[in-house]
Amino acid sequence: MAVQELVEIKFRLADGSDIGPNKYASSTTVASLKEKLIAQWPKDKDNGPRTTNDVKLINAGSILENSKTLGESILPVVEVPGGVITMHVVVKPPNNDKNNNKLEEDSTINGGCACTTCTIL
Repeated sequence: MAVQELVEIKFRLADGSDIGPNKYASSTTVASLKEKLIAQWPKDKDNGPRTTNDVKLINAGSILENSKTLGESILPVVEVPGGVITMHVVVKPPNNDKNNNKLEEDSTINGGCACTTCTIL
């Protein structure tokens, strides 16, 4: 049996706090990773994601696709062997009224992330 490569990931939330780091198999799909993230979401945070469609994961400036695995999604040039990968988490705001449509349009700049790393991209 082949040894499964593990990838250590922490998730950076919009308020600057982190979830993790935790280790995941490189064969884990992004959709499965999002489900695990939702299960670990801090209960004290407002407007947490309800479904995987409410979450976007960003690694090295790229939005990860649900159907791909971590091994297919992570850029080996950017990552340090044995290091922790930080993925930015963007949560789709709840759609309560028409004013949120304007907010969603405005938040598409840099994938909705306002951190220093993403604004440089």
